[in-house]
Amino acid sequence: MEIHGNAGLLPRQRALMCRRVREEGWTVAEAAEAAGVSERTTYRWLKRWDAGDAMTDRSSRPKSTPTRTPADIERLIEQLRRCRKTSTQIAAELAMPTSTVCAVLKRLELNRLWKLDPPEPPNRYCRRHAGELIHIDVKKLGKFNVPGHRVLGRGAGRSNRRIGWEFVHVAVDDTTRLAYVEILDDEKGPTCVAFLRRAIGFFAGHGITVQAVMTDNGTGYRSNVHRAAIAALGIKHHRTQPYRPRTNGKAERFIQTLQREWSYAATYPTSWHRRQALTPWLRYYNCRRPHSALGHKTPASQIT
Repeated sequence: MEIHGNAGLLPRQRALMCRRVREEGWTVAEAAEAAGVSERTTYRWLKRWDAGDAMTDRSSRPKSTPTRTPADIERLIEQLRRCRKTSTQIAAELAMPTSTVCAVLKRLELNRLWKLDPPEPPNRYCRRHAGELIHIDVKKLGKFNVPGHRVLGRGAGRSNRRIGWEFVHVAVDDTTRLAYVEILDDEKGPTCVAFLRRAIGFFAGHGITVQAVMTDNGTGYRSNVHRAAIAALGIKHHRTQPYRPRTNGKAERFIQTLQREWSYAATYPTSWHRRQALTPWLRYYNCRRPHSALGHKTPASQIT
């Protein structure tokens, strides 16, 4: 049975089909049957073979697009975009449909604000001694009574609505990657201070004296109670640049690992069961799990 169209032929298969007709004496019908295409398709590829064209698919883009936005208007849209104006603002200034402006920005690869700036070089660093800098962050996770959509698919876990949240506070040493984690009820100032004190105690139990901490600009870390606690503890407090989570990259990266290997790694019946699995996983992370940034050694092995 003949298959009409290209039938997914590779360029080398098309070339073989044409070579059989032009060089080996096959008939068009025989070559078409061997390739599994119609004679009409074979004639089309023979025409391109005779013209010396490549045996690859051509772009489906039309040779001309009369309705395309003029080049001078596209340049004006690009200039306004580089002034960090939104597509809606540009459309209003130029009296154009927003959809047209969005299409032009997508074609120019300027549809995202971050594309306006050149990519930043990596800002990797590592403190020389344990305790010089502790990265602290919070990840909010939803509570649940039954497994939700992440496990069972869309529409599942409807009974979990409005059940609340739990806040995973993490502290990671910059040098050793030793981690301390707690699941708390909120991320307010007093809660952050209490977690910080317990984290300092944890690191002290491993012979690490905390000299400075780095956090984001959350309200808990900007509160007066947190500022007073930092002063009382005699440590430095560094905050990340606004809207720049990469500044606190080690905590962000640890949270990714935490989610992949703990919070979403198993089908927990309830969030309580997920909470119970945290301590064993954290012990595994600190004492048994190889860390690529440490030469595939464990964080506990870096404590001297």
